[in-house]
Amino acid sequence: MKQEILFTKSYICILAANFLLFFGFWLLIPVLPFYLKETFGCRAAILGTILSCYTVSGICVRPFSGYILDRFPRKPIYIFCYFAGIAVFAGYMASASLLCFVVLRTLHGIAFSGVTVGGNTLCVDIMPSGRRGEGLGYYGLTNNIAMALGPMAGLLMHGHVSYTAIFGTGMAASIVGLMCALCVKARIPESMKKDMPSARNTCLSSSVSDIRKKRSALSLDRFILIKGIPVSVSLLMLSIPYGATTNFVAMYAREIGLTAPSGFFFTLMALGMGVSRIIAGKKVDHGYVTQCIHVGYYPVIVAFLILSLCRLVAGESIAVATVIFYIVPVLLGIGFGVMFPAMNSLYINLAPNNKRATATSTYLTAWDIGICVGISSGGFVAQCFTFYMVYLVGAVICIVSLVFFRYKVTPHYNTNKLR
Repeated sequence: MKQEILFTKSYICILAANFLLFFGFWLLIPVLPFYLKETFGCRAAILGTILSCYTVSGICVRPFSGYILDRFPRKPIYIFCYFAGIAVFAGYMASASLLCFVVLRTLHGIAFSGVTVGGNTLCVDIMPSGRRGEGLGYYGLTNNIAMALGPMAGLLMHGHVSYTAIFGTGMAASIVGLMCALCVKARIPESMKKDMPSARNTCLSSSVSDIRKKRSALSLDRFILIKGIPVSVSLLMLSIPYGATTNFVAMYAREIGLTAPSGFFFTLMALGMGVSRIIAGKKVDHGYVTQCIHVGYYPVIVAFLILSLCRLVAGESIAVATVIFYIVPVLLGIGFGVMFPAMNSLYINLAPNNKRATATSTYLTAWDIGICVGISSGGFVAQCFTFYMVYLVGAVICIVSLVFFRYKVTPHYNTNKLR
């Protein structure tokens, strides 16, 4: 039997658009704490709160973006949100106050929320269903490559060029990404066509059955994938230490006296994710969804444990601490790289075809809530105990997440999966 074609023109274009979108995103992530501290004199506890406003705004609109993307053609909404994100970069360059930055960061979170849900759902639409796990693996790989290059580029630019130049670089990358996004040839699935409102349904003479249909469309399960709530609990806990790591690991390295470039941390994590995503994606296509997630937990837990120990080791030997510090991102990359395509497929498998965007938005909302908690609480915990305690607590949270996934989520998924 001939294998279905995965790398079509539209698929390649959406890969490029996603890479450039996330490159602009990751370029700023490790730089923003320094920007806020150096420009506005923010303390560590306040840093977390300010940085989390981006994620909070995204959380607030993700369920609605999923509903809208399931009800209307996806590409125009995707393009609009992409353009809005680019406009925010221009605002960063003109920002003159902390309040202005907070407002812009909040708007950026809203735009980024819409474009990530739209891009992920469009990607699922245009790829063959028999290669979905592999396709999502490559799609996520573009994020990983951006993670490898973006933070390293941002930290290399920091101290050598102005923050305006850094924001401008992110904006330029996003503009090229928008050009690629415009080349994606989207299709509307038959299941979505049947669910979209038609002129006949909106006329004054609508039947009782049409009215009932519209009411049901506005029910809670149109905004949240109800069957995805159990796995969302596990995913939320998993993303808490991840959020604290991506936003504060450069500061942690400086705190414990490591002189090696912390931007390399993200490169190693991206490499680990890149390799493991491809392998895991193919395993997912063969039905090993929950098994991949189980396996991915173990290197993640070990990574957060030894990251917390780096502070103690640094007191004895900076060289040894540096080696351990760079083992951490490899383990994190492998663990999360195995879990991400499996988690994404798990949500898709729990949802009917006409709720793909809702499933995706539920998946990303759970992740964002955990990231938000990790950022906001990470800054506060670091203020009280230093950063090592952030990662020690993170390891414990991941262990709880693993136990919950094994004994609650896995049986629930096996009972409720649709494919």
